[in-house]
Amino acid sequence: MTIPVDQLSDPAVRAFVAALNANDQTALFEALTPDATMSDDGSERDLREWLDREVFGSRGHMDVVSESDGGRGLVADYRNDTWGSMRTKWLFTVDGGKISRFETGQA
Repeated sequence: MTIPVDQLSDPAVRAFVAALNANDQTALFEALTPDATMSDDGSERDLREWLDREVFGSRGHMDVVSESDGGRGLVADYRNDTWGSMRTKWLFTVDGGKISRFETGQA
């Protein structure tokens, strides 16, 4: 059973997941602070390059399985055309209503 995106607890995380699932680059970057950072499986990544490769260029999609930490921690089944489907964890830092950092990796 998954959590519908519109029922995710944190508004900034909800906006991020909705934009990612819609493959909406404009909305996704609006959900992020201008200096947002990220890591994937513990390695720092260039956020724009990672999003282009793992989300926009490969039709990434998240089905949220659970949330924690007020909605800023997610476990999700993530899939894209490159890697297929995998269970992932996501941790978000929110500043001023926007995501300033996210960390993701296999759960």
